[in-house]
Amino acid sequence: MAAPESPIHYLEIVTPEVDRARLLYTTALGWRFQAAVPELGQAVVAALPGGSLCGIRAPLHESEVPVVRTYIRVPDLDAATRAAEQAGGQILLESMDLAGWGRISIFEIGGIQQGLWQVQPSAGS
Repeated sequence: MAAPESPIHYLEIVTPEVDRARLLYTTALGWRFQAAVPELGQAVVAALPGGSLCGIRAPLHESEVPVVRTYIRVPDLDAATRAAEQAGGQILLESMDLAGWGRISIFEIGGIQQGLWQVQPSAGS
């Protein structure tokens, strides 16, 4: 299945209170989270209506702060990352492979972090 351009692919919630966040989204919205996914930083992941995903994980290192980051699905990660940079975004994470899931990058503009995600065909969705 070809990935459509520009829908929200992944909502990433980074918090030291993974269990509380998981319970909130499960109770309030009925989202069903699966076991932790090593390739996504041990995030517990739920498939959402409409085909998007939500992952909740703990910070990966001491200096990582809680954040909610939306990843937009793009057909060409390198081109989208360069376009974000040319439009004034500061690249925080250059293109990176996520085994079996595709490739991501992260940029920031105005203090808001945004991710880009090129889905690997038949993976993670």
